[in-house]
Amino acid sequence: MTTRRTTNRTGVDYALLLAVIVLITLGLIMVYSATFPVTKDPLHYLKRQLLWVVLGAAALAVAARIDLRFVRRMAPTLMGVAFLALVAVLAIGVAKGNAQSWFGDGSVQPSEFAKLAFIIYIAAWLASKGDEIRDVTYGLVPFAILLGVVTGLIVLEPDLGAAVLVLITAGSMFFIAGAEISQLIIGLLTGVPALLAIILTSDYARARVQVFLHPEADLQGAGYQVHTILVALRMGGLFGRGLGAGTQKLVDPLVHHTDTIFAVIGEEMGLVGCLIVIGLFLFIAYRGLRVAFRAQDTFGTLLALGVTCWFAYQAIVHVAVNTATLPFTGLTLPFVSYGGSSLVSCMAGLGLLLNVSRTGVERKFRSSAPFAFGWRNGRPRLSSAHRRG
Repeated sequence: MTTRRTTNRTGVDYALLLAVIVLITLGLIMVYSATFPVTKDPLHYLKRQLLWVVLGAAALAVAARIDLRFVRRMAPTLMGVAFLALVAVLAIGVAKGNAQSWFGDGSVQPSEFAKLAFIIYIAAWLASKGDEIRDVTYGLVPFAILLGVVTGLIVLEPDLGAAVLVLITAGSMFFIAGAEISQLIIGLLTGVPALLAIILTSDYARARVQVFLHPEADLQGAGYQVHTILVALRMGGLFGRGLGAGTQKLVDPLVHHTDTIFAVIGEEMGLVGCLIVIGLFLFIAYRGLRVAFRAQDTFGTLLALGVTCWFAYQAIVHVAVNTATLPFTGLTLPFVSYGGSSLVSCMAGLGLLLNVSRTGVERKFRSSAPFAFGWRNGRPRLSSAHRRG
């Protein structure tokens, strides 16, 4: 008589999906609230955002059902397409403000899709390397070269916010996959000076840092945007002035529905509304880590971890910028801000996260878990048992 071993599947994480649906719904409301007073057609931006929601929903549905083994095989192709797009936008892209980051009428931003493609590629690459990533020759050097090329292209647009986001997301994946602490120290010792050199040699970046350090020095010029968002948050108080009743969005209407939509939320929904948004992102981060913990193989673990870090880090940077905690960058608030490329790529990433949850297995937190945040031989790493899986 034989005994059949059964594995309890976790199924699709509907709580994660529901949290994102709430954010998307809130985003539609806030995009309309931020734009209806400043356009001839009050529904112009809302209708366009609804179109992107439909396209994003299609991308989510496909990503949630596609075979993850196929996604893993397609990782080099996706990365190649993203690389060509990043090169092409520097040659034939549309310039808006100080950046040349868009195609067409300015609604397609290749760096947004490059984030997802890079996460998929890094997850596949790290999963194939196994314990070799602890070897500098096979791990740190090729990882640093690839990361440097991708972030370098994004910096040339220039889009420092997206470049830093890609950098810290990939670094987190490398760390969890088993990189030695010494490799991370080497990366910091080379990466931080490189970032400082970029800031010092770029008028665009240097100006952003100057405004961050001394926003009161030029309230009629470069520091005006920072001043406006802080006034909006202060005027919102505890419960806000009410939906549609905000006034600071009228002062600088060009970015309030994209880069500073958190300030609009703060003014119209108050501190309570801001805390609800932050709470939703904390919940998404928790559910994403839970999905990664229960993934059935190393690729699924790293993919789920990368997507979760992307959403969490981008939300953190957006909120930090809107509270003058970090220098101003052009990062949107995932699922909330207006922007087709950002929304569609985020929803596709969510689809992959739900895909991993659909094929995940029930686990107890123990030494054979997919990953552990405790120190093991001086480093956090994926467990050997999970690597074999």
